[in-house]
Amino acid sequence: MARPDELTFAPLGGVGEIGMNLSVYGLGNRHQGSWLAVDLGVSFGDEEHLPGIDLILPDIRFLEKERKNLVGLVLTHAHEDHFGAIIDLWPKLQCPIYATRFSAALFEAKCASERDPPKIPVTVVPSGGRIDLGPFNVEFIPVAHSIPESHALAIHTSVGTVLHTGDWKIDPTPIIGPPTDERRLRELGDAGVLALIGDSTNAVRDGRSPSETEVAKAIAELVKAAKGRVAVTTFASNVARLRAVADAARLAGREVVVVGRAMERVVQVARETGHLDGVQDFRGADLYGHFPPDKVLALCTGSQGEPRAALARIANDDHPQVTLNKGDRVIFSSRTIPGNEKAVGSIINGLVSQGIEVITDRTDLVHVSGHPRRDELRDMISWVRPQLVIPVHGEALHLSEHARLARSAGVPRVLVCRNGDLVKLGPGDPAVIDELPSGRLFKDGLILEDSKSRAVVERRKMGFSGCVFVAIAVTEKGELVDDPEVDLVGIPEKNGAGEVIDDIVFDVVVSTAEGLPRARRRDPDALAESVRRAVRAAVNEQWGKKPLCYVHVLTV
Repeated sequence: MARPDELTFAPLGGVGEIGMNLSVYGLGNRHQGSWLAVDLGVSFGDEEHLPGIDLILPDIRFLEKERKNLVGLVLTHAHEDHFGAIIDLWPKLQCPIYATRFSAALFEAKCASERDPPKIPVTVVPSGGRIDLGPFNVEFIPVAHSIPESHALAIHTSVGTVLHTGDWKIDPTPIIGPPTDERRLRELGDAGVLALIGDSTNAVRDGRSPSETEVAKAIAELVKAAKGRVAVTTFASNVARLRAVADAARLAGREVVVVGRAMERVVQVARETGHLDGVQDFRGADLYGHFPPDKVLALCTGSQGEPRAALARIANDDHPQVTLNKGDRVIFSSRTIPGNEKAVGSIINGLVSQGIEVITDRTDLVHVSGHPRRDELRDMISWVRPQLVIPVHGEALHLSEHARLARSAGVPRVLVCRNGDLVKLGPGDPAVIDELPSGRLFKDGLILEDSKSRAVVERRKMGFSGCVFVAIAVTEKGELVDDPEVDLVGIPEKNGAGEVIDDIVFDVVVSTAEGLPRARRRDPDALAESVRRAVRAAVNEQWGKKPLCYVHVLTV
């Protein structure tokens, strides 16, 4: 940091992408500064491009280095893309964590479901509360979103106030929790806001996002009109939607059966924290078969096509307790996250082919976004009247459109940044002044790997072009002791002419080994490299792809 009391901001995840949110704020000078972290989330692996990778986490090298100056981690809400990396990364930071009651309870339940999780204390802050963390005074301002107790953060400092919106929308009738606190946001605007760091997810969409109450009405009508069994799938964390489904079932005289561990966990936490007060008791999946078809509603996980989630197993007729038949109805009360289209489409096609009616937001108002559209973004800007807007939480198009909207709304300064950019917010003109280490970590089973990990890179190559394993035994003079062993994995059995590729590779290995000068044959490394090159070239000639190739030479 260059000057005394310089206020800075740096996204280490969540900019240029949707997911993996991590923001840091700094206050101080080049010799001494304090850092505040906001959110610590994940993205989900793409099996096509990252085979075997479960989660993608932000690289926190910078915060590890500044650990003694890290005053705390504050959570805006409890979605996985905002708090899903804590269990894996907190042991590297060991900083205090602050969250409101529902977020803290859901995190505790998440830890309890893990195998041998670290003990991670969370300090509960009341909604609307304020806490002092070093030179930062952080205020939790309620906003509407698709999970209870979402909050924007007003970060008050000696340099000025920053509004970090988190995920939000304007919903005058949100079913659970208060609407976005317009009064408090206007008060902040009157007092002066240095910068607004804002959600850009829906910056490309005109108008306003519909209310959760409208979705509840549509679901109630669809459930009431159904003749057979009904299954509803949605994001487990959307407690307002769970409440709407429960009300729809009650009005239609149906029992709600909860199917899926993630759904069971959220329901338990929502009841403990009062967000399902007055809602009838739900039943376990073991009781599903005890109810007549027109008296039951299954509330299922699996809205994103997860292969082992409840709905996928039901669609494959692989669930031990829950089945659907021709004429039953499935409601997808969710949107498909980009990247999950194939998986969701596969489940929908499987259901339809069985004669099951599938309803999505393509035809009915069964889902609304939890993020602000363009008119809502304009409202936020008009309430807060910031000197600076920095779009975050979006891909490049979303950030660009949010920036363009902010300029058209008369914001004096707009700055678009990238993950790792260190932005000076004040005093003086805002600017990118440095670059912090940033990147991605991959959760590979129980291990965290960086993005250049050999395992990740090689697995991607193997998934595309297979692998050849060759074992050769030679004498000290370089003579073959026996036939080489050749094993092809993930490579077609025959070429276009019907010839066995295994045999072709074997011949190439023998001819290459025997054709080398004696000096190279006596050098195991030189022999292995020559065979490796020849095998890859031969397979490429037969198949059009170059596989990975591992050659082991044993001298006997």
